[in-house]
Amino acid sequence: MSSLLRVQGRIGQRTLLLTTAAVPLTGWAVHAVALHKQLAATRRDPLTGLLRRDAYTARARRLLARHGDDTALVMIDADHFKAVNDTMGHPAGDAVLAAFGARLTAWARPRASVGRLGGDEFAVVLDLPAARLEQRLAQLVRMLRTPVVLDDGRTVDVAASVGAATPDIVGSRDLAVLQRAADAALYDGKHTGHAVIAATAHTTVASVNGRRAGRPGTSLRGRAA
Repeated sequence: MSSLLRVQGRIGQRTLLLTTAAVPLTGWAVHAVALHKQLAATRRDPLTGLLRRDAYTARARRLLARHGDDTALVMIDADHFKAVNDTMGHPAGDAVLAAFGARLTAWARPRASVGRLGGDEFAVVLDLPAARLEQRLAQLVRMLRTPVVLDDGRTVDVAASVGAATPDIVGSRDLAVLQRAADAALYDGKHTGHAVIAATAHTTVASVNGRRAGRPGTSLRGRAA
């Protein structure tokens, strides 16, 4: 009997050790999950769910390095967005931005880098062969022209200007160069209802923080990013 008791005692001690060891490990696991959620929240814009500028930039550069000339950078600017805020209120403006975020995510698909760069300005870097570029850009313009229905039943007519740049046409895989070219192309087609694909000449347009100089939010002290 004494031998049996000793064996049972050793088993009990091991069970206790495993149980007590699991408690702090479980605590760390919960902490790790919470920390991961906090980090994810800092990477994403809370209104649209899109990547913030830093997270978008890091992911975009990885995509450009991986896919090279088969990538496209697309800049998107909501048309007449200030008028929506002024006439229908900021909640309506927020609903429009959230809808744009959802539509861009659906259009670009999961592996793309989709970011809200600020205000009503968005950018996408995705794997997109040149043969499909025009077709996919036309699809995006149509998606962004679909009216947004608010919770109170009102309908907001929306549209966006779209410019795109590709490494093979622009002659560079540098994110800043592509953004500058795509942004310049966007403004060439502003309010036309058609996406514009950048040519080499669009890379020479003056830019501040990757945006066409003179746009709201640019600063003479900034630099292309």
